Amino acid sequence: MSFNDDVSLDTSQVESGGSGGGPGGIAVGGGIGGIIMLIIALIFGINPSDLPTGGGGGTGREQVDGTSTSGEAFERCKTGADADADVECRVIGTVNSVQAFWTEALPRYQKQWQPTKTVLYQGSTQSQCGTASNQVGPFYCPLDQKVYIDADFFAILQQQFGSDGGALAQEYVVAHEYGHALQDQLGLLGRAQQDPQGPNSGAVRIELMADCLAGVWAKNASTTEGPEGKPFLEPLTEADIKSALSAASAVGDDRIQEKTQGQVNPEAWTHGSAEARQRWFLQGFKTGDLNQCNTFNVDRVS
Repeated sequence: MSFNDDVSLDTSQVESGGSGGGPGGIAVGGGIGGIIMLIIALIFGINPSDLPTGGGGGTGREQVDGTSTSGEAFERCKTGADADADVECRVIGTVNSVQAFWTEALPRYQKQWQPTKTVLYQGSTQSQCGTASNQVGPFYCPLDQKVYIDADFFAILQQQFGSDGGALAQEYVVAHEYGHALQDQLGLLGRAQQDPQGPNSGAVRIELMADCLAGVWAKNASTTEGPEGKPFLEPLTEADIKSALSAASAVGDDRIQEKTQGQVNPEAWTHGSAEARQRWFLQGFKTGDLNQCNTFNVDRVS
C-alpha cells in the first residue's frame, strides 16, 4: 500500500527512544507474543531469551537514551515518498493516517479520538509497562498511553515468521496497536486481563477486535486525508490485502507456538489463531464499521 508522494508527514506524533519507566503493568500488542517477557515465559513455557531477536533490515540509527524530539531523529521523514522508501518513515506515515482516520470517524459514534504517540526505537527502550524490545514485539502500553515499535521487527516477522514483508503487512501492525489505544479510550482494554488465556478468552477477543479495527482503518485509508487535503495512501490492491493477511497469520498463536515449541496448545492462546486473525481483519476491512468489531458479542472467536 503506497503513500501518495507529496503528502506531508507529521513527525511530532512520534518520539525516538525513551527512558525511565519500570516494570509497571502489562503491555498489549500484536508482535511475537505481544506481552512482557515474563508473561511470554509463563504462557509459552519457554525462556524469553530463546525467542527471535535482532534480525536484518536495521535502520542504521543508534538507540537513543532518553526521549529525543522527532525533528532530531526523523528529519528525513518529510513526505509520502519518504514513507515508501524508508521503514521508519512508513511507520510515521501510518501513525499519521491512523490517527487522522479515528479523529474523523469517532464522532460518528459519539466519541472523540485522543492523540496517541508512538515511540520508535532500535534495540530496546523503557516504557511504563517494562522493557520494549523485539523479544516482546510492538505493543501499546496503557500506563503511558504510547505505542512502542522497533522497525527491525518487520524483518523478523518476514524472515522468521513468514510474513511477506509488504508495506500493508507493516502498516497492519501499526494499525493493530492503535486499535488497542482505541480500546483503552473506550474502556475495553481491561477485559483482556480478566480472562487472559484460551481460544475464546477475553485476551483473545481484545486482540481480534484490534485486528478488526486495523481492517476498518485499511478500508478507509485511501480516503483519509493529510494536512493538505490529499489522501495519505493510494487505493489498496489485492496484493496489499494479501500482505496484511500474511502478517495477521504470522502472529497467530498457533503459528508462534508451532515455531517456538513445535506444538500447539489452544488453552494457552492470548491472541487467537492465524485463521481468526485473518478473518477478523477482513471483517473490519469488508464492513469498514467499528460496530462490526464487537468480538465480545459472538460465542466463539478463534
